[in-house]
Amino acid sequence: MAEEVAVDYTLNNPDTLTKYKTAAQISHKVLETVSGWCVEGAKILSLCQKGDKLLEEEIAKVYKGKKISKGISHPTTVSPSSYITPYTPLSTDVEEAATLLKLNEPVKIQLGAQIDGLGTIVCDTILVKADKDEDGEVSGRDADLMLATYYANELLLRLMIPPGLLASGSEEDKKKAAAEKRPTQSKISQMLETVAKSYDCNLVEGTTSWLFERNEIEGKKKLVLNPPDKEGRSDGVPEVGDVWGVEMGISLGSGKVKTIDQRPTLHRRTTITYQLKRPSSRQILSEMVKKFGNFPFSLRQLDDERAAKVGVVECVRSNVLRQYEVVTDKDNAPVARLLTTIAITKNGLVRLGAPPVLDVSLYKTDKKITDEQILKILEQPTARSTGAKGKNKKKKKKAAKKTVDEDEEESSDDE
Repeated sequence: MAEEVAVDYTLNNPDTLTKYKTAAQISHKVLETVSGWCVEGAKILSLCQKGDKLLEEEIAKVYKGKKISKGISHPTTVSPSSYITPYTPLSTDVEEAATLLKLNEPVKIQLGAQIDGLGTIVCDTILVKADKDEDGEVSGRDADLMLATYYANELLLRLMIPPGLLASGSEEDKKKAAAEKRPTQSKISQMLETVAKSYDCNLVEGTTSWLFERNEIEGKKKLVLNPPDKEGRSDGVPEVGDVWGVEMGISLGSGKVKTIDQRPTLHRRTTITYQLKRPSSRQILSEMVKKFGNFPFSLRQLDDERAAKVGVVECVRSNVLRQYEVVTDKDNAPVARLLTTIAITKNGLVRLGAPPVLDVSLYKTDKKITDEQILKILEQPTARSTGAKGKNKKKKKKAAKKTVDEDEEESSDDE
């Protein structure tokens, strides 16, 4: 009998990037749809339920008949104004289940899909409108928050690029660029805080970006911004071949956080094994492993929500499951978050799962970034153009500007 050939799940295998991109396309489609549903008076629970249903429908359409796992890498969560962590209420918690979106509040929508254990997660912040078709200029503190978050995120993405990766010029110039010292955790936090303070905002403490691996969204590397204590240390550095979930959090308040007395509904399996005593606990764990593997899930996604609320207690107490506490801004100030799944290739960053590019022309404020070093970094591309020579030359000459998405698509041509 022939031995099974081990599958290469690194970015060296083109199939890996294809699976990531397929998952990302689903995430983008559902994010766009859920964002359109987020209008004044919409019920958060309904948004989460409908988002998950749409995720499942879209996932079912791809890789049909293939013997690979696929599913939700992060349930649909909709976090109100001051909430920092992903929020998804339960139908059996009556008071929370009735929570409605408020006009103009910044809500954070997070969700994701996975193909063959290769997950992409995306988070966007939008301002709640009175009507889904409403569009127009935003001013005041709302504009400050959205612009600070957008530019801080763009800066962080550029700081994730290994030194010299996109360097041009002679071989000597490239070697010199590659030898440049990477910015430290402290320096990165300082630069991002400078962007935030340019708009009279603050970086959310403990904002963490993680290395993504197959069946793992909290890998061996992490980058902790503005850590609240010495335990919030970063581990490892971004390198070519990595896939990261890059997170940005900005607050109109102090940026300090607090854990509130609210039921954690988002959980995730750990690597710890334990002989659970309660039948309900064993049943919950079995269902969770079968449906979600090592990816986060909400108790509302399980067959019996009431039984899940009971069974999960022993699972958490024995550390078989990790629960995500509900964390908000300490001052109850509005918070914005973004999460981008990126792949680092030899040609730069590929934004696999990313929030839509902010139309900054719609956001009016008298505040701006003045730091010359930061402005210079923000002008730099995140990927090298690798389009076929001679292809669409006339179109390229006429094009006055490329969007971030177009740059990323070009970067993936030669991976």
